[in-house]
Amino acid sequence: MRFSRREVIKGMGAAGLTPLLVSCGSDGGGEPALPPLPDGLPEYEFDGTPGPATTFEHGVASGDPLADGVILWTRLSPGGGSTEPIEVWWETSLDPDFTQRTAQGTTTTNAAADYTAKVDVSGLIWGRNYYYRFFALGRQSPIGRTRLAPSGGVDRLRFAVCSCSNYGFGFFHAYKHMAERADLDAVIHLGDYFYEYGDGTFPEPPSQLRMLDPPTETITLDDYRRRFAQYRRDPDLQELHRQVPFIVVWDDHETANNSWMGGAENHNEDNAVDEGSWEGRLGAARQAFFEWVPIRETPGQRLFRKLEYGALADVIMLDTRIEGREQQSEGILCDTIADAATLPKQMLGPEQEQWLFEELSNSTGRWKIVGNQVVMSLWSLGGEGAFLNPDQWNCYPAARDRLVAFLRDEGISNVVVVTGDVHSSWAMDVTLPDGSYTPETRDAAVAVEFVAPGITSPPSIPSAVVEGLVATPHIRAAEVGSIGYFVLDLRSDKAQADWYFVAGLDAGEDAQRLWQSWAVLDGTRSLVEMDGPEIDDPSAPPLAPV
Repeated sequence: MRFSRREVIKGMGAAGLTPLLVSCGSDGGGEPALPPLPDGLPEYEFDGTPGPATTFEHGVASGDPLADGVILWTRLSPGGGSTEPIEVWWETSLDPDFTQRTAQGTTTTNAAADYTAKVDVSGLIWGRNYYYRFFALGRQSPIGRTRLAPSGGVDRLRFAVCSCSNYGFGFFHAYKHMAERADLDAVIHLGDYFYEYGDGTFPEPPSQLRMLDPPTETITLDDYRRRFAQYRRDPDLQELHRQVPFIVVWDDHETANNSWMGGAENHNEDNAVDEGSWEGRLGAARQAFFEWVPIRETPGQRLFRKLEYGALADVIMLDTRIEGREQQSEGILCDTIADAATLPKQMLGPEQEQWLFEELSNSTGRWKIVGNQVVMSLWSLGGEGAFLNPDQWNCYPAARDRLVAFLRDEGISNVVVVTGDVHSSWAMDVTLPDGSYTPETRDAAVAVEFVAPGITSPPSIPSAVVEGLVATPHIRAAEVGSIGYFVLDLRSDKAQADWYFVAGLDAGEDAQRLWQSWAVLDGTRSLVEMDGPEIDDPSAPPLAPV
């Protein structure tokens, strides 16, 4: 059954649920007042020999928005084998011509940081739209555009949600389409930002459309840095970073396939090609990740964190990959009844799990958006307790039961789980495996889950398996043949996901189409299908100029 937005609001009124509608951009009182612009901000000056024209070949980016600040990022390519420290000048403005400059500063980068530069700019004002740029070696970077998280009341938020971008499989057409959406507040990237494999592995010839740098598997710090650098030269990914702030967490391929806290399926310390210790490889991957991603530094460089988007949403990002995860069970299937004694108990680890429970309990956001790497909903293959894919929450039943029971017992509502990893699209209700959920008792669900397809990574789930899965009543919709992304549109009355697919992976195959739209209404716990996507915001600030 499909519902229009008008029917949703009408139904809420009949149920006594009155939507909270406030003006966008403030606590209900319009656009926030702007203090006087600072006087006397210095201008960039340089009197030496300019650096190469490719000084800023990896572009600019922003990330982890707060109500008063944001991370700004760039990377220098000084050329000539230089290892000397370089001063990087940055500035922000209310307009792309930089006639209304709001802040300015300098930082220093060097070879130890792979010449990446991150600035945690504070003292900004939410509700305003900021443009930024860098200068170094007499060169100017491209102009970037960023948006802060709101403070207080806001009537709408929009996030693009994506994962799984494998450079070898083809072109990043989905990033191109996201970059053209002026009204996105942020991109939530759920991991597999890049893949660690070498040429001819995944994809295998002749499916590989683009060659990799380095051509071998990424193992060392230099390997991970080179792979990041190659991805960040891609024009579509670079443009998306330039236009929209990112909220990023890793999955497995930023380290190695099917990783966990003590190793990975694709890491062998006894391999004929010496891959070294897991601790060394993980340390190298983590260092490169924090160098190249516009993410705020945290104690121990942990990735789990919360970003507050005013009264409308809390974005709670999990690390279900490395932080506390025990090793996966062996085989393709796990049976949570027969294998209960031997299945791993920890998906998040005790510290992160307790942190998550506290954040969910204490959240003041209307919507709790949980950024999660692997599928949380049940993927049963018919036999009770038999689940597909030991890498997912299914095969960590003790950890999953603790979380789902906590949501049920504490009565925590409006939880939306967003997931990547499986290169396919799913709309599901998150349930307990106790039979309490049926098509007639859908509010026995505790949350909903939206799963993003791959940017380029191809679906690998056989259609026969999918047919068996979608017969399960809590799986509301599934599509395993397409690549793309979804837009998560948050209002006070509902949270809606609109899936968009692109035509193909090769150059020119960038046509975009809508798949389906699903939503959860405020105060409910299960999905309803909508009759179309939410409309774009015509008042969105202009994109940064080329």
